[in-house]
This record gives sequence, C-alpha cells and structure tokens, in this order.
Amino acid sequence: MVNERFADALAPLVEPDDLIWIHDYHLIPLGRELRRRGFTNRIGFFLHVPWPAAQVFVNLPEHRDLVQALFAYDLLGFQIQDYLQAFEDYVVSQAAGRRTEEGLLSAFDRSVETGVFPIGIDAPEFARLARTQTARSSRERLIGATAGRRLIVGVDRLDYSKGMEERFLGFERFLADHAELRSQVLMLQVAPVSREQVLAYQEIRSRLDALSGRINGEYSDVDWTPLRYVNKSYRRDELAGIYAASCVGLVTPLRDGMNLVAKEYIAAQDPEDPGVLILSRFTGAARELDAALLVNPNSREEVADALRRALTMDHAERTARWLALYDVVSRNDVQAWRDSFVARLMATSRLPIAA
Repeated sequence: MVNERFADALAPLVEPDDLIWIHDYHLIPLGRELRRRGFTNRIGFFLHVPWPAAQVFVNLPEHRDLVQALFAYDLLGFQIQDYLQAFEDYVVSQAAGRRTEEGLLSAFDRSVETGVFPIGIDAPEFARLARTQTARSSRERLIGATAGRRLIVGVDRLDYSKGMEERFLGFERFLADHAELRSQVLMLQVAPVSREQVLAYQEIRSRLDALSGRINGEYSDVDWTPLRYVNKSYRRDELAGIYAASCVGLVTPLRDGMNLVAKEYIAAQDPEDPGVLILSRFTGAARELDAALLVNPNSREEVADALRRALTMDHAERTARWLALYDVVSRNDVQAWRDSFVARLMATSRLPIAA
C-alpha cells in the first residue's frame, strides 16, 4: 500500500528520459509498482543495510516476493561484496537464477545488473565542521569536563543493532582488567532516542539505563564517574567537536551496512594528534577501514583489549593509522559513491520488462 502511494505520487513527475534511483529496503516494491504503471525508465535500487545469508532470509514468509520485486530494477547496488554475494546465493539456490555471460543476474524471466558501491561522507566538509567555532566550543567544553582524563566516545541512535549493551560490557571488562588505566579514562555514549513507541526500543533503553548504573555504581569515586550516557541529539558541528575531543572512537554495532559515524570520526580528527578508531568487524566500513582496530563486538575481551591498545598507542602509530584511514575516507566519499552509481545506471541497457 505505501509503495503504491509512492508510485502514484511519483508518476506525474517522471519524464521519459529520467533516471530513477530508489533507496533502501522500505521501498523494495516501488520499482515494481512503477513498472506496473508502464514506466520503462532506467530504475536503480541501492540497499543501505546488509543482505542476510540465504538460510536466514528464507525465514521471511514473503522472501520470494521481495526478491522478485528487485528484478523490476535495472541496477541493484550493495555496500560491500559480501552482501551482493549473499543476494546472488539466494537467487541461485532459491530462485533457479544464474549469472549470464554478460555478467547479469538472471531470474524470474528478467536480468539485472548488480554492483558494489560503498557509501561515503563529504570528508572535507566534515573536517571543516570540526574547525568551526561551534565545534571548538563543544570540544573545549568536553575537554574541560574530563578533568584531564582521556575520552572514549560512542555515538549511535538508540537501536538494538548498534551493540551498545555489548559495548558497555566491553568497557566494564576494561575497567575490571586494567586498574592501572581505570582512573585515566572517561567514556561518553551519545544515544538519541528513536522509535519510542516500539517495545523493543523501550526494552533496550531500560537495559542500558540499568547497565550504565551498575558500571558507575561499581567503579565511580567521589571525583570520577567512568560512564556518561546521554539520550540527547546533537547538531553535526557539535558532534564534530565531540569526536575531536576524544582519544578513542568506539564504533561497535552488531551488524551495519556501512556505518558513517566511523568515517565522520576519522574526518573530525586533528592531524597533529589524532584519536584511534575501534571498529566492529561486522560493519561494511570494516572492509575499507582496515587500519582501525577491528573487534568482534560480542567479545568483551576483544573490546577491552582494543581499548587498552588504543589508550597506550604511541603517537607515530596513531598518526600512521589515521593517515591511512583518512586517505580512504577522502577518496571514497559521497560524491564518488553517487557518481559511480549514476554512471553505471546510465550505462545499463533498457532491459525487457517482465509481463
């Protein structure tokens, strides 16, 4: 119903030679709805989230219909090769599909082009934001509030996929295992509330409240609280200042299509004294940002040890890692992502539309 309404609203706006680019899983059926209304335009689709393994995806009652809807498009884009491969595995194993000699993916009496297009950020713009007066004020305020301690920062919307419970547990393990570093650090977790009416999100918020209270109750002193947990939104320039104030960026979702917070963290760093990025290996970003400290977010021990490594890393290694990361973030930026997808879509043949 929702995608039908989108198609009806879009229909009078589309010219015959327009390219149409549709984004993310909510709108998977939209291309098919446009085809049903007679549109023969080149239509591309980009999936921002991971594509699950075939043996997982088949548990969805409507799995076949969703995949068949994707064959209404001319080009399907994925964040990393793993997600594209998982999609192809499903098509071959569950829909009798195949790769053609031309490299197209064929099933349901139609063929589509596929590609990998890792999304990026506007790195120079975010670096500029980190130098604005608002960002500097945010940075200075936060540095003042840490009383000389080294700041670990996490920034995520309040979502169970972001791995904040596991992150808190990893930080708790770090505090338990490294008493010599304990009083030298402070962790800030920024987690704006989302989907407040959904029970699962209410439950994750309650668990995080309890967990942060437990950690602070166990380790706080009269002049120090190890974990600050804030359910508040900040402007992008304020976030840039928060990133710049930190010594460690802790980005550990359980699963993420890409994760742009990791890229923003790198862009916001001071080249003369950069922080260290700790990144979940289960993000699309980990395929590009392999100079980060990569961890399994489910392992408290790995997270705790990565925190120790990051906090004791010498300046030369921090700088070398940051230079490698910034090179990737600045080259594979949002403009490159857009241009590569649009160019590929423009080059696609106008394939026959299935009846």
